[in-house]
Amino acid sequence: MDKTTPINSTEYMNHISIDCVIFGFNNNELKVLLLHLKYSKEYSLPGGFLKYDETLEQAAQRIVRERTGLDKLFLKQFKVFSDPERSKSNKAILDADMAGSKPDKTFFDKRFISVGFYSLVDFRKVKPTPDLFSDRCDWVSLNEDVSMLLDHKQIIQEAISTLRLQLNQQPIGLKLLPRKFTMPELQTLYETILGRDLDRRNFQRKMLNYNILDKLKERKTGGAHKSPYLYSFNMERYQKALEDGLSGIW
Repeated sequence: MDKTTPINSTEYMNHISIDCVIFGFNNNELKVLLLHLKYSKEYSLPGGFLKYDETLEQAAQRIVRERTGLDKLFLKQFKVFSDPERSKSNKAILDADMAGSKPDKTFFDKRFISVGFYSLVDFRKVKPTPDLFSDRCDWVSLNEDVSMLLDHKQIIQEAISTLRLQLNQQPIGLKLLPRKFTMPELQTLYETILGRDLDRRNFQRKMLNYNILDKLKERKTGGAHKSPYLYSFNMERYQKALEDGLSGIW
């Protein structure tokens, strides 16, 4: 939903919401895109509701596009959040009529089951855009402890857990790293997601055995130490690995 669209039950289905965990990688940190709410001063995940004429996947793509300015992104549904008590504190949303949006309070003041999606995006290409109920859209480090709406901290933790499982089944990095990157940069990304250190030699051997990387003739320049070689993902083999899966556990 954009900054001007009223929210009511004539366009959106009752009781179903969507929350999107949008991950970006910058300065060796995994970050998540959050909305800073106008009235509660809490953060929330970018979210929205399901229109009568769209699928869950279409709704998630719409929500991510409105917050990032990017389209046709990688999205993965990871969990449904259905605690009966999760929707008891929608006061920040109900107060949004102070901004002239005139939301349908009977629509919001109900139990909502939320479907969680996560997305991996190129940090540099995102144009963070607040929604109707927020004054800012910020990249927030996962290491930063901020106050969040409803069960959104739990949703983020579940998304991270799913992302870690994906490392054992599918390649990660295409949407999070620049087109050309070093092996240490790729290792830092994996270590950040996993929350632990990895052995350098074992990591490099495992990544090369996956056969999804092309070693370039170029080296990264400007560092204090020996310039490492640059790599890029081989798009054909990367796509095949997404479809067929990978073997091994990190």
